[in-house]
Amino acid sequence: MDEARLAQLRRQLEGFAAEVFAGLPRVDQRETGVRYLRGLMLDGRRKSMQPMAARLGVDHQQLQQFLTSSTWDVTGVRRRLATTAVEVVTPRVWVVDDTGFVKDGPASACVARQYSGTLGKVGNCQIAVSVHAATDVASAVLDWRLFVPESWDETCVPDEAGKVVNGHARRLRRQPVTLDEAGRKKPHARKEVPREEQVTQIVRRRTASKIPDDQRYRPKWLMALEMIDELADWNLRPPLLTADAGYGQVAEFRQGLTDRGITYIVATTSSTTAQRGHAEPVDVAYAGVGKHPVPRYPHPARSVKDLALDHGAHHATLVHWRERLATADSTSDRPTGTLSGYFFALRIRPAGRTVRRGTPQQEDGVLPDCWLLVQWPPGHDEPTDYWLSDLPADTSLTDLVHLAKSRWRIEHDYRELETGLGLDHFEGRSWIGWHRHVTLATAAQLFLTQLRLTHPKAAGQS
Repeated sequence: MDEARLAQLRRQLEGFAAEVFAGLPRVDQRETGVRYLRGLMLDGRRKSMQPMAARLGVDHQQLQQFLTSSTWDVTGVRRRLATTAVEVVTPRVWVVDDTGFVKDGPASACVARQYSGTLGKVGNCQIAVSVHAATDVASAVLDWRLFVPESWDETCVPDEAGKVVNGHARRLRRQPVTLDEAGRKKPHARKEVPREEQVTQIVRRRTASKIPDDQRYRPKWLMALEMIDELADWNLRPPLLTADAGYGQVAEFRQGLTDRGITYIVATTSSTTAQRGHAEPVDVAYAGVGKHPVPRYPHPARSVKDLALDHGAHHATLVHWRERLATADSTSDRPTGTLSGYFFALRIRPAGRTVRRGTPQQEDGVLPDCWLLVQWPPGHDEPTDYWLSDLPADTSLTDLVHLAKSRWRIEHDYRELETGLGLDHFEGRSWIGWHRHVTLATAAQLFLTQLRLTHPKAAGQS
């Protein structure tokens, strides 16, 4: 927004900032926090520190010092933001997802060549995992984590036997063999770096970026569970959680939600295996030697795709899940139609036994039955999308579809944060600087969300 509009909102912004920055110990820190929020919301292509400082008419070192070396607790600010966000949005669901921050060089904290859904390919980037509160009309980020790749964790470097200290890391795998035109093996062009040198390089990079020693590589689904636990410590709990297949296909993630008493509906892949919902293990005859065998299913598990194909497309029902919103260049605020599709739902029992040690969910250790939601558009030879959910067995198909499709709203969050509020414009290299910048961008977005809900015609980011 422009200077004139931001000046009109000065009193509201100062009131909002007074709550968000209430825990900052010094007046100058709170004032710089407000100034940084103004810089993020002012019109301008780049929201890195020097362009923002130029628009604000201040020395950029003031903003840099506030982000990288000033002593204020980013966790306290996030707690107040998350609490306010839940009050403002009154979410129907929480959504877990991740986004990529494209980088040119190798020095920014946790940057690596890795796959990013934002890029749609492997690229040089940082990856952030986030939790959002959402309804069909509003959404806001509740928490962030910066993903630590294996290449930024010396405990992931294998020893001579190929073993690693970090239990989450993969074992060292040999590079795929490259063949020449004649089909002969070609030698690897990449020079193998000695283990000691790898460790030294990683420690040097971590030290330069000031990454805390307790921040190590772990999978994104586990980072999501950590954030859910942190939010629970702040007395915030999801009414229901949804996520894409990158999280939903992981049995440990779903079990982690069940262990925490959190209801979910998550996307999964067509290759996920399951039994039909009525399937029950049967006793296996004892051979007379060794341990007594545990009960087994009489038939092998099948992919959810095969189960859906057996059920058939003729069972799919047309479901409307929400109104199609006007595009950004539309001159009307009215909806432009209804989003709908063909769906059916089956009761299934995910394959395998409980994925954790401890008391099983049932006496025989078999995973309980749940919903498989399937989207199968007319004219397609097979379904296009699958979801798993532990919602009650009497949940209607319409409710399942509405909830499964509810994660669309966070794309609005990412779009607004990245294109309007400079979420991915931070050019610093430090761990704490990145976390402070994304936290302040989250604060700016929450202020605009609050403004839109109380003044629907207010100017600002869309």
